Amino acid sequence: MTKFKTSETKGQYHVEGTVTAEDIITMAKRILNRRFAKGQAMTDPQQSKSFLTLKLSQLEHEVFSILFLNNQHKVIAYEELFRGTIDSASVYPREVLKRALHHNAAAIILSHNHPSGEPEPSQSDIQITQKLQQALKMVDIRILDHIIIGGEEPVSLAERGLMP
Repeated sequence: MTKFKTSETKGQYHVEGTVTAEDIITMAKRILNRRFAKGQAMTDPQQSKSFLTLKLSQLEHEVFSILFLNNQHKVIAYEELFRGTIDSASVYPREVLKRALHHNAAAIILSHNHPSGEPEPSQSDIQITQKLQQALKMVDIRILDHIIIGGEEPVSLAERGLMP
């Protein structure tokens, strides 16, 4: 672990000492974790893409995660619910519903990574999103987006018009 010292002044960061690429990633994760702490509003889709990319892009196995939000789209919690293999993860609507109710969420943002690096949504990605929408709609919880992390640029199902 490289020894370095950082300080923040009005959004500017100062680093003393030599840092590695891993140190920079660690610092970026700390900054994003603060920005997405409980109570922070999710007002821009790019915010959630950046946060989720840092959380999921380096994983060698598929992970399905959820950002739980209140009525004002402020973060309640982030959880990695399901862990899979290099090319799939089983997602159980019952468990998603239980966690959303546990957090008293009004809305959620779904996300998972494609360790292959190819972020294009599969037919099963679209189907599980629709299945979750049906289950959550019954208790008035909205799915705002499903973001797939892989490669250089994450894919938003909402931006692609793949979410009714």
